Amino acid sequence: MAKKKASERKIGMFADMPVEILTPDEMARADRITIEAGLAGYDLMLAAGHAVAGAATAFSADRILVLAGPGNNGGDGLVAAQLLQQAGRNVRVALWGRPELLRGDAANAIADYSGAVELVGEENADEIDIDADLIIDALFGAGLSRGLAGGLGRLVERVNQGTAKVLAVDLPSGVDGATGAIAGHAIKSDRTITFFRLKPGHVLFPGRRHCGETQLAQIGITPDVFAQLSVERFLNVQALWQSHFPKIGDETHKYRRGHALIVSGPWANTGASRLAAGAALRSGAGLVTVAADSEAARIHAAHLTAIMIRQCDGPSDLTAILDDARFTAVGIGPAAGLAEQTKDLVMACLHSGAAIVLDADALMVFADDRKPLFQAIGERDAPVVMTPHAGEFARLFPDVSDSGRIEQAGRAAALSGATVIFKGADTIVASPSGPASVLANAPPWLATAGSGDVLTGIVTGLLAQGMPAFHGASAAVWMHAEAASAFGPGLTADDLPAELPLILRKIYIYD
Repeated sequence: MAKKKASERKIGMFADMPVEILTPDEMARADRITIEAGLAGYDLMLAAGHAVAGAATAFSADRILVLAGPGNNGGDGLVAAQLLQQAGRNVRVALWGRPELLRGDAANAIADYSGAVELVGEENADEIDIDADLIIDALFGAGLSRGLAGGLGRLVERVNQGTAKVLAVDLPSGVDGATGAIAGHAIKSDRTITFFRLKPGHVLFPGRRHCGETQLAQIGITPDVFAQLSVERFLNVQALWQSHFPKIGDETHKYRRGHALIVSGPWANTGASRLAAGAALRSGAGLVTVAADSEAARIHAAHLTAIMIRQCDGPSDLTAILDDARFTAVGIGPAAGLAEQTKDLVMACLHSGAAIVLDADALMVFADDRKPLFQAIGERDAPVVMTPHAGEFARLFPDVSDSGRIEQAGRAAALSGATVIFKGADTIVASPSGPASVLANAPPWLATAGSGDVLTGIVTGLLAQGMPAFHGASAAVWMHAEAASAFGPGLTADDLPAELPLILRKIYIYD
């Protein structure tokens, strides 16, 4: 496939896929449950092989090389090879290992394959002919967690440097299916075909980048298996949180849509809080107020119209403002400053009954001593959402760094008691109770100054309307990315709030 310009890439390719994401272990269990219910394991492999053959046919390639591994992934490739050969394609199969070592369904697959099999190993990995129009990577699937090195690693790099298109079976070989990490070498595919549900490796970077376009095939496993699985990882798409999104009816008025408060930084740093406030209003909050000290308030007054301003010259003023229970959510942190007063302002927020969104400086002022922050969060009933990027996350959670991003975000949520938005190209939203969502629709041009302030505003606006923290944070992250996609390259943070009405048209349910 020809390279696509950034603006032409299918950023929303996961939009219509099921919300559940299965770890490799959960997928293996789903297989076992299905087999125990009466469907033969080889029937699953035959269905997978048919799906692979169909995906290969779409490439219109005459010369096809199947690189088959020693497990069930290789079995899927062998089934596909047989079908493609029967369809008149010129197919070669190269097996890593020896046929007699294959077991179970993979052994059945090689027994049913009628063509010749070339054997590949460390001794001849550099000599195997990989000249083909299409290479089907059926070496290792999502269950592989070790790095590919030695002759196998060199074979992978030869494939990556070649001219053939690449179709990966389940997951490109070398990508960790549980984390998306790559420890050694990994196949770079043009397309990946996987089965039943996506795995973390399909949606987390750098694995997602190696997958190319990802295609999902159903092979006979039914959703009934979820009754026996405790799935806690989800694709962040509209179907995940739509039922929790605020509804608008004939009797809706501004006070029912919530009142969001954004705490401003000092006079020289007011732009960030205006971005947040504008986004909170555009995301549907009925009223939005900026709390600012006397100097900053004058600057805001020169810029704001639909957004109100309250003078707030310190923590006691903020406490007094938040004594009004009509303020349903507060966002604090954008350009707030790292002075001691920011800590006190955060604590004033946490001692209120409103939902709280903590961003940027509101987190970093506690980086050297996070205990008071976590304790205050644990003592309240209303939700708290944190929005750290990778650098902030590393400072606030230095003891959470030895696992994949989903696991890191989950551990941070459990430690802090807050719902954590771990920002990045594959932003994770993790709840303290366990569920986590993974964003898959963010365009690269979303990485621009001030975009995080806008996200803070969207989260605050949705929480102000009563959305639960996990669903509200997930919806906000999705809306943020969708707005960036709608605008396109050249985006600045100022452009994002204006795109939100277009996005809301896709979401709102009118009662």
